[in-house]
Parts: sequence; structure tokens; C-alpha cells
Amino acid sequence: MTLLQLPTPKQEEWRWADMAALRTAAGSAPQPTGIDPASLFLDLEGPRLLFVDGVFDPARSTPGPLQITRWTPETTHPLGQLAQGEGWTLSLAAQQAASCIQVVHLGSGGESHVPAQIVLAEDAVASMVETFAGTGWANRLLQVKLARGARLMRSVRLIQSAGFVSIRDEAEIGEAASLVSVFLAAGGMASRIDGGITVIGKGAFAEMGGALLTRETQKQEAAVVVRHEAIEGSSRQLWRAVAADRSTASLAARVEVARGAQQTDGEQSLRGLLLARTATVNLKPELEIFADDVKCAHGATVGELDQRAMFYLQSRGVPENRAKALLTRAFVADALARIGEDTVREAFAADADAWLDTAL
Repeated sequence: MTLLQLPTPKQEEWRWADMAALRTAAGSAPQPTGIDPASLFLDLEGPRLLFVDGVFDPARSTPGPLQITRWTPETTHPLGQLAQGEGWTLSLAAQQAASCIQVVHLGSGGESHVPAQIVLAEDAVASMVETFAGTGWANRLLQVKLARGARLMRSVRLIQSAGFVSIRDEAEIGEAASLVSVFLAAGGMASRIDGGITVIGKGAFAEMGGALLTRETQKQEAAVVVRHEAIEGSSRQLWRAVAADRSTASLAARVEVARGAQQTDGEQSLRGLLLARTATVNLKPELEIFADDVKCAHGATVGELDQRAMFYLQSRGVPENRAKALLTRAFVADALARIGEDTVREAFAADADAWLDTAL
């Protein structure tokens, strides 16, 4: 029944999505992962939630301010609509803070759907890390509402060894509020990271970006739309894609500036790196502007490793694979630089290094 409701690549906004991999993952039989869930949590003091095949595991969780509840979110997104049932909610009152929240999703096969919601009142602050590991189809929907002056920092690791991960983020950002979301897809799964962010308050800030790392015949995709509806808002979409072998990484970023959303500052930076000429990187930056006093820009480039830099490193005794790893790491680094906590940023860098060890 679930599979009958899926979008198809015939639709323009889904033309790069690997729906075949999604269907295969959804139909896969559960099997032991051999992964200790405790190893997926970073060494941080804070609330922890563990979901195994989409089911909350209370014995190995310490929810803190998070609540576990069953609910049906309102959304028109075709995959987001499927994320119903038991999920989690974070709701903070004015000026409250919750840091280093960790949510781990471990899959063993088949499909799982989990909805989530974050509601921050005025001047509330939260930071969280979400990790996807194992296999199967993990489908997640997150809805975020940030009141005046609220701030949310979110970091997401996709390190599943196989299967498919689909993430849909929907957010409303109020006056002077800030949302920063950084993603790293460094596993063996196919994926689609999907964002719909609306800047509804004066002086609000939205950032959604990260890095997609693909190898073999893998396909990964990010598709984000940021809509500005208030004056003096700003947004950043900084994405990096690295493709090896015969893999495909696709980035679609769109900024919409509504009539009356004057003095908007919107920036897109989409860059792709091909580690093999048999690999593919697709980039699609878009601007739709209906206000006349704005500063919006986008850049999109795809290329190979700088051969002059490679020659320089090798002439100083650096082996070829090591030189490729150093340059690729530098290419990805700026996409991860916005992560606030050192421990989290270092974990993401380690994930990228582990990917490089297998891809080069």
C-alpha cells in the first residue's frame, strides 16, 4: 500500500530520485545489523533517543525534554505524508535551552516511518544530532516552528551501509530566529534530503546545506526550497557533492522571494567534484524573485581535482591517493564548518575520512 503512493521520476521535482533503490530497500527482509546502538551515540552529555526499525526503544534512551507520542502531521509532501505514528517532539518554553540532543535511527530492513516536531518559543535555544545507520528504507519527517529569537542547530549523519534514507524538513522561522541544518551523506545507501523552509519573520536566518559523498553505482540527492516572506531575511544553501566510480550526486536548490520581502539576502553555493569521469554530478540552482530590493546570488560548478595541486603534493612526496584525500577533504570541509560543537564536527569529519578510505 505504501509503495502505491510513491512519486515517480517522471515528475520534474523527482527526476533524479532513485525510486528503484527505495522500493528495493522497502521490500528487503530484516536481518541482524551487527551494530551496537550505543556505538552510534557521540560522546556528548544530553538527551538520547534510539529508534530501531522506526520503533522507540525506551530501555536504551534518556529522553530528557523530548516527548514520545503518536501523531499524524499535516503535510502535502508525498513521502512526508507516510511518516505517521509514533514519533518524537521537542517543545521548549521561552528562553529555555536544550543542547546536545541525539536521535539515532537503526534499521535492519524493510520500511520505517517516524514523524518529529520541534517547537521553540521566544529566545529558546536547541542543538541536536541525528544519525541514520543500518539498512532498509528510513523515511522521516521533521516539522520545525521557531518563534521570535529562537535558535536551532541541527546536524544529520547518513551512514547507513545500504538501503534508502528519505528526509523531509519543513520549517517556519519567525522574527530574528535562526535555523542551521547541516547534512553529511557518507554511507552506502541511496538518499533524498528534501527541505521546505519558509522565512516568515523580519530578520530571520535559514541555512540548509552539507555534503553528499557517492561511490560505485550509488545515487544521492538533495532538493531544498527556501521561501522568503518577510523583510530583511537571509538564507544560505551551501552544498558539496563528491562522486566516484559510476555514482550520481544531485543538488537542487531554490530561493523564492515573495513580493514585499524587501532587503532579502539569499545565497546559494553548489559545487561538485568528480573523482572519475564515469561519475555524474547534477546541479540545479534557482532564484525566483518578486521583490526589487534584494541581494541574491547563486553559483554552481562541477570539476575534477586540481591537477596542479595534485602535482605540487606529489612532488613533495605525498602519495597519489593521499593527495586526492587531502584535496577532497578540503573540498568538503567548508560544508561542515557551520557545525557548532567540536565533538560533532570532528565526528562528521571522521565519517568523511572513512568514506575517502573506501572510495580512493
